[in-house]
Amino acid sequence: MKILLAVDGSSYTKKMLAYLVTHDALFDAKNEYAVLTVQPALPPHARAAVGKEIVDSYYAEETGKVMAPVAEFLKHHGIIAKSDWKVGPAGETIAKFADEGKFDLLIMGSHGHGALGNLIMGSVTTQVLAHSKVPVLLVR
Repeated sequence: MKILLAVDGSSYTKKMLAYLVTHDALFDAKNEYAVLTVQPALPPHARAAVGKEIVDSYYAEETGKVMAPVAEFLKHHGIIAKSDWKVGPAGETIAKFADEGKFDLLIMGSHGHGALGNLIMGSVTTQVLAHSKVPVLLVR
């Protein structure tokens, strides 16, 4: 099975990873894993003011903060995963990456704000569910 792990460095990512390693059907050496994090785009005026090199450095640093602990956790549990990062609206970008990568399953943590919270604040999870053709496993 080809599994995409969408991570953001939050406590919900940690819960998702803990869930993964405790479920044999998901945690199997036969599975192929990829890890994705999405950075929100900086406003155009900020990018123009600081320059491409600083913006790229910022994205790389923020991605490292999210990905390094995840890679270490997975390696500790014997999982070698490909990793990637993108810039853009998180929900749509995750769904597009999962669809284009022809993943069998997308696993992600969810904050679980509920319907009213999603209406007011929006939700990455809601956007992923609305745009993805890949089955999604949400862990709270």
